[in-house]
Amino acid sequence: MSIVRAKKSLGQHFLKDQNIARKITDSLLPMTSEVLEIGPGMGVLTRHLFADNRFSVRAIDIDTESIEYLHNELPEQRERILFGDFLKTDISHWYNSPFSIIGNLPYNISSQIFFRIIENKHLVKQAVCMIQKEVAERITASHGNKTYGILSVFLQTFYRIEYLFTVSENVFDPPPKVKSAVIRLTRNEREQLPCNEKLFFNIVKTGFNQRRKTLRNSIRQITPANFTSDYLNLRPEQLSVDDFITLCRQIEEFNACHTS
Repeated sequence: MSIVRAKKSLGQHFLKDQNIARKITDSLLPMTSEVLEIGPGMGVLTRHLFADNRFSVRAIDIDTESIEYLHNELPEQRERILFGDFLKTDISHWYNSPFSIIGNLPYNISSQIFFRIIENKHLVKQAVCMIQKEVAERITASHGNKTYGILSVFLQTFYRIEYLFTVSENVFDPPPKVKSAVIRLTRNEREQLPCNEKLFFNIVKTGFNQRRKTLRNSIRQITPANFTSDYLNLRPEQLSVDDFITLCRQIEEFNACHTS
């Protein structure tokens, strides 16, 4: 097999520029020795990763054609090139200590991958990802910005996020219709929230699902009767992560006072 066909159904756009591949792998900090690459495709990043003796690397891909190609191209790494769906795989099967993630993520599932990273935040200490530029700008946006949303808040709650560099569409085969960007997530000091995590996530999701409304109206179904807060006069994009945490705690304290 000389080439892997890019499959539209899998959102595949294979990186072909070695300089960009090297720049991406060089962005991976030696925070953990274990690294998982998501979607190696034809292995442009994979080869650089396996050549870096700082890291012990596994690569996972849902595309059987890619797996077969890489097994033929890198037979000595066969045991570390794995067939599987990152979104459905039990990560603890491979890792019970911190690891890092790297990858040229398929555009169509990048958000799902980030939510999966959040689920495994106790293990994922770092992620260096190439994604659609628009999504990168949304994730790195600060509160008060129109592109700030659910994913921005959830990721920024547990990770420091850096927009590293923009990538031209011309370095891919086939070229996508939009530019890409590389971002780096590194785990912050917040081991757990000082409030009910389920309620926090519910407030953020419910608020942004009706982002044009003030929180007084958008989260009415999950706030107790007679509860008041200055935050309720604001729209969700006006609240920082710390503001959402404070609002969550206010609701919890109100409930505690009125149910005791």
